[in-house]
Amino acid sequence: MLNLLKGRYRARFAENDADIDAAQRLRCLAFRADGTGRDADAYDAACAHVLVEEVRTGRLVCCFRLLHLAGGAEISRSYSAQYYELSALKDFAGPMVEMGRFCLHPECHDPDILRVAWGAMTAYVDREGVEMLFGCSSFHGTEAREYYDAFALLRDRHIAPKRWLPRVKAPSVFRFASRLRRKPDLKLAQAKMPPLLRTYLLMGGWVSDHAVVDRDLNTLHVFTGLEIKAIPPARARLLRGVVG
Repeated sequence: MLNLLKGRYRARFAENDADIDAAQRLRCLAFRADGTGRDADAYDAACAHVLVEEVRTGRLVCCFRLLHLAGGAEISRSYSAQYYELSALKDFAGPMVEMGRFCLHPECHDPDILRVAWGAMTAYVDREGVEMLFGCSSFHGTEAREYYDAFALLRDRHIAPKRWLPRVKAPSVFRFASRLRRKPDLKLAQAKMPPLLRTYLLMGGWVSDHAVVDRDLNTLHVFTGLEIKAIPPARARLLRGVVG
């Protein structure tokens, strides 16, 4: 069970169909152009869904889903494997979790929401002995030019270790590691970096050398991985401080 209460927000697992429906509706609001209806796919049934709610009102302000894998041998089961050639990760021996469909309510900008979400993830990782966290980190829209500085920073500092590097699989990609020649403006790069990806990187995460152009969700996304043992001790203490 997960029941994390911190300040104005509570994180918990979805308990029934109504909870999952609420998450799918928030995902639609965050990812789909018209914002009406539900964002649902076949992976929902295999995942645990985490909801972050405002305590006073019960309003859903954030959600994400978790797919637990026993190890890299199961990587082909993941959502990410549709878009990235992940055979390099098949040799990863420890438990893995794919975090997907992470989204915040478009009207909610309180940084404590993200802190509570990561606190919930930390509690899950510690409880289940997870050794790698991974997923797709999304930039809004499909125009890579808007994010050149962010991609240049990823190229310079955050490309995956060669032994884990995802290869190209999707039909439409932006190969930023090989195509971009510019030096990043660090201020612009940080401003354009999605909050979820920024948090991954602060903890020692890494990304693919290309971004997938996902016109269905109107996003550019990069494969993102984080080996739990690589998280700096000070950052780990902050995350566990939320849980405690």
